Amino acid sequence: MATWERAYTQALLHPVKSLAVVFWAWKLILFLTVSLSPGPGYDTCATLLPLREPDTSDSATRFGHSGLPSILLRFVRWDSIYFLRVAERGYLFEQEWAWGYGYTKLLSILTSVFHRTDEMGGAAKIAVVGVGLSHFTHFLSVLALYGLTKKAFGTEKISEKAFCFLSALLHIITPAGAFLSAPYAEAPFSLLNFAGFYLYASALHNDRPGKSALRDAQLLLAASSFATATTVRSNGIISGSLFAYDCVVLLFQILSRGVSVDAVHRLIITILGGIIIALGMILPQYVAYTSYCATETLTRPWCQRLIPSIYTWVQSEYWNVGFLRYWTLSNLPLFCLAAPMLAILMLSSVWSFKTFARATEKGLANGGNSHQENIKQKVLLRLAIPQALLAVAALTSYHVQIINRISSGYPLWYWYIVAHVLEAYRSPKSGSRKYTAIVRGMVVYALTQAVLFGSFLPPA
Repeated sequence: MATWERAYTQALLHPVKSLAVVFWAWKLILFLTVSLSPGPGYDTCATLLPLREPDTSDSATRFGHSGLPSILLRFVRWDSIYFLRVAERGYLFEQEWAWGYGYTKLLSILTSVFHRTDEMGGAAKIAVVGVGLSHFTHFLSVLALYGLTKKAFGTEKISEKAFCFLSALLHIITPAGAFLSAPYAEAPFSLLNFAGFYLYASALHNDRPGKSALRDAQLLLAASSFATATTVRSNGIISGSLFAYDCVVLLFQILSRGVSVDAVHRLIITILGGIIIALGMILPQYVAYTSYCATETLTRPWCQRLIPSIYTWVQSEYWNVGFLRYWTLSNLPLFCLAAPMLAILMLSSVWSFKTFARATEKGLANGGNSHQENIKQKVLLRLAIPQALLAVAALTSYHVQIINRISSGYPLWYWYIVAHVLEAYRSPKSGSRKYTAIVRGMVVYALTQAVLFGSFLPPA
């Protein structure tokens, strides 16, 4: 047996330990790549963040001096500058409400807990906490994806064990790269979104007689996780499409089979879950509304709208986000940069729908599928919905290049690639060998992006 085959076998025997080793080795590579990048590029905004408190006797008062904060300065890039400032002193300018309320609050709370008395400036403290939080939550999200994959696909066969392990492995080397190490919302969002999917899949497992209370609790916990994810990143609201789909299915069942206590009970729980998810978007908007609209001395145009959302206002007014607004010739390179991930997201969604259709047809022909197979197909179908919506939204309405990092919180495309990689391993002539090239491309892209990120250069 070849050395790599022995290592692979050992990894499957101890998957969590193996994932931890690979994770921290990869994080070390990224950390060194970002830290040693040429920098600081064309934008030196981060050097204006205070290294020490204003009243310290030390004359070094900027974040760009020697020591650990100087190294971590390499991770304070792009949006993270806003995150740090908002976490330090709250929302001051209207345009800052484009950044996740839940994430900045979490940074602020954790900083107050872990840095009670030291001389580092507020921004430096938050940078340390932000980098630590991203590493910690990214590792937990790897384990959450591993658990979700086991829940959906099972681990009875060696091929299933390999599938679960490799899916989690891909999340380590995701194209999000340095954004999952820096003070960014992507890593916490991935953890919360994966946790929500895991709880939702668990509820599907318990959708049988005698398990209704546990199923309901898991559904509501899943909704709570998605709601929290929405406060971190607004695209978390897309995961509410799972509950919208279930509502449609239940309403169709009621109309076709008649009203029953069980169907009404399920519908109420599903609607309640949807309301909980919506609160993840509504509550931060309410906080902003009380600050800008509920006073006599200050009012803004968005306050008069039917749905007074500061988030949609600032995204449109300050960041030019809107339907087809990004479709300009000057942005063509960014569409090219995002094209591979958009293609993978769309192809994997179609793959999921086709897999579900084939399994349904086969199940009907054979008199039904096993419980685990039914769970797998239900998860594949449902998780394809939010991922497809994300791809369409990124193509038509977002700053399209961010799809390379926000896609990290959606599991279906990892499963799609792993399924084809394993197919290529089993049958080299199957035509799936191109997917191993995709994995190598992910590694190259993440490393290249880390250099660009550390040097504060686009298009990271």
